[in-house]
Amino acid sequence: MISLGIEGTAHTIGVGIVEDESERCKVLANVIKTYHPEKGGIHPREAANHHAKYISQVIKKALEEAKLDPDEVDVISFSQGPGLGPCLRTAATAARALSLYLKKPLVGVNHCIAHLEIGRGTTDCKDPVLLYVSGGNTQVIAFANGRYRVFGETLDIGIGNFLDKLGRYMNLQFPSGPIIENLAKKGEKLLDLPYTVKGMDVAFSGMLTSAQSYFDSGERIEDICFSVQEIAFAALTEVTERAMAHVGKDEVLLGGGVARNKRLREMIETMAKERGARSFVPRDDLCIDNGAMIAWTGLIMYKSGIETKVEESYIEQRFRTDEVDVKWRE
Repeated sequence: MISLGIEGTAHTIGVGIVEDESERCKVLANVIKTYHPEKGGIHPREAANHHAKYISQVIKKALEEAKLDPDEVDVISFSQGPGLGPCLRTAATAARALSLYLKKPLVGVNHCIAHLEIGRGTTDCKDPVLLYVSGGNTQVIAFANGRYRVFGETLDIGIGNFLDKLGRYMNLQFPSGPIIENLAKKGEKLLDLPYTVKGMDVAFSGMLTSAQSYFDSGERIEDICFSVQEIAFAALTEVTERAMAHVGKDEVLLGGGVARNKRLREMIETMAKERGARSFVPRDDLCIDNGAMIAWTGLIMYKSGIETKVEESYIEQRFRTDEVDVKWRE
């Protein structure tokens, strides 16, 4: 069975095409087009206009990469939420149009769950705790009693949003995460920053304010970046380990754009090894927002009997991870 997925929750419009091969995900195409604001952060309407401009090109390119005709696709999937309303609506409209035109079933997918399922579908992990780290989301997720439960999350801003806000303040380009990672390699001094962990939840706004103060006072930008990474990632590692102990799982999976950060990977891998557990990370283009993860999740949902009627395919900007009845894992 072949699924085409459209991702459009924020700055990325992506189309992925996947096939199930012995219950594993075979990625046939994964085309991504990213909106880059001239300055500042993401403007939802401008991002949506970007997506509307390029969506047809991205769909065409994905079909070409997969070497498929449109009618060979069995199911159409789309990111139903959470995300930015104008962006979500653009992706959903494209998916509805394809579904109606091709007379193929439609499946709305929770974006956060898709990050977990693409990891399960393309790595050797079976039942992991997911540390989901992206711009708008930071959550510790695990499967329990028929749903993906959020055992910990940010109390204020996502880790990626935190890094981008700090980057803008320090006059770095968007997205700032990769730039901060490179600057951190040259850091020599660990600055005193707030470390906010409350149970299995984290918070970053205090660290952001403190880091901005260090920048204003003339501290080396390399030391600020180094300190931010070490302290923020230590907090994420702590809450992930606590969740693993709480639910008794011996696998940890990284997902989301910040999962590409090598320092974060090192810290999670070290923690896992010390627990006698294993850590997993999908390949880089499956960590960031992408259509393949939507396509794969939509496919396994559809195979479990889930389908979204076109007239009920409304977007959900605040679509909680734990709202979804995970029938495909029962």
